Amino acid sequence: MTDNKGVISFIRLYTEDLGIFRIKPVEGQVPDFRAGQFVTLGLPVKSEGGKIVRRAYSIASPPEQKKYFELYIRWVRKPVPGRFTTELFERKEGDEILWLKPTGPFGLVDRWPDGRKEERRIVMIAGGTGLAPFISMTLHLKALRDKREIVVLHGASYVTELGYKELLTQLEEESIDGKDSSWRFRYRASISRPDEFLNRSWGGHKGRVETFLKNDPSTGKSPLEELVGEKITPENTMFYVCGWQGTVDGVLQYLKPLGFIEEKERNKRADKTFDVRYESYG
Repeated sequence: MTDNKGVISFIRLYTEDLGIFRIKPVEGQVPDFRAGQFVTLGLPVKSEGGKIVRRAYSIASPPEQKKYFELYIRWVRKPVPGRFTTELFERKEGDEILWLKPTGPFGLVDRWPDGRKEERRIVMIAGGTGLAPFISMTLHLKALRDKREIVVLHGASYVTELGYKELLTQLEEESIDGKDSSWRFRYRASISRPDEFLNRSWGGHKGRVETFLKNDPSTGKSPLEELVGEKITPENTMFYVCGWQGTVDGVLQYLKPLGFIEEKERNKRADKTFDVRYESYG
């Protein structure tokens, strides 16, 4: 485990406890990594005599971005303040930070063991800061001019917590414009506390993000199926999920009865294919 020196080159706070941080290597450039992987950061904790505390965060910037890592981080404040994030949110642009080489198993499936290309629609479902790896994946797929249909669904408690909303809306508008026939992208968000005063301007989907998969009794279709224009099946759609374990469990509750197989299930298909890959925290 070799620490590398970095500098916090950019900070954008959406709220007092949620923000985007860019970490620029002091020497060289960002090493190669796969979209979906994480980088481990390190900071000295004053209250512990300068002891280095490390935490891993999914990388939001794509592998093509070699100048910096971009991270989407929430300051953990309950039930007790997070040792690392409390230090991080006190830092300013220009402050030093340590980082370890990116790693992690989470990422896109492009080909199966038998060499077949994965061509199904990609649906990425994120709760909170679980959106980070999907920003990396989306921008990477765009850089590759991948022709698969991509849908990003993001859930948050408050409108102010819809990080990357501007970027994702722009990416959808580029798809709708149709200037690039290889780019097929849709973005939708959901607010789980629509009755809160801070969310009074919200006119979009309401409820937890997994309710995009819930059938409307009047139509027999889910909001996701209304969006893509067809029934969602294991034959036409691959799911990626990231967020709290409750979000993952909620998604699986809707998908398993439809025949979707998660990567970690023992009873995988004979050809080793699966339909749901996830990463959870907490």
